Amino acid sequence: MANIALFLADGFEEIEALTVVDLCRRAGLNIDMVAVNRKDTVTGSHGIEVKADKLISEVEFDKVDMLVLPGGMPGTTNLESTEPLMEQVRAFNAAGKYISAICAAPGVFGRAGILQGKKACVFPGLEGELKGADVQMSETTVDGHILTSRGMGTAIPFGLAIVERFCGKEAATELGNKIVYRQ
Repeated sequence: MANIALFLADGFEEIEALTVVDLCRRAGLNIDMVAVNRKDTVTGSHGIEVKADKLISEVEFDKVDMLVLPGGMPGTTNLESTEPLMEQVRAFNAAGKYISAICAAPGVFGRAGILQGKKACVFPGLEGELKGADVQMSETTVDGHILTSRGMGTAIPFGLAIVERFCGKEAATELGNKIVYRQ
């Protein structure tokens, strides 16, 4: 089964992170919430504290199949300023391994120069941060190994797109039906 790492920095958007974790776990995927700071409790942008499963220093990146970056402010900025995470984002991209981001976080990929010629979407108004991308206005955009999504309201389709990558379209559709999500 797939191993996914979702990264939490203070100021992350709670719905974007926890919806993805919930959907992946319902689908039977292994997903760890990973704190990028030196403590396992991370405070979201709306003051909700979440206990991470592990610290970034504990992640065995060679065993991870996908990196997930939730949005939120200043969470996105805090993720981008975490150099060990950015090293992995660049390495995963170079290896064609899955990287995904939602809300403001796709801008991290744009500023890292990894969206050249790729389709991507981002939170409305931040399209200029998708440097070199073919900007889409869809809820969730998949281009090869890169998944992007637009914001809190697209957290379910984003999570289901991740489930689809590892479990197939039928499993993602079935999960969407089980949670009474319109498809």
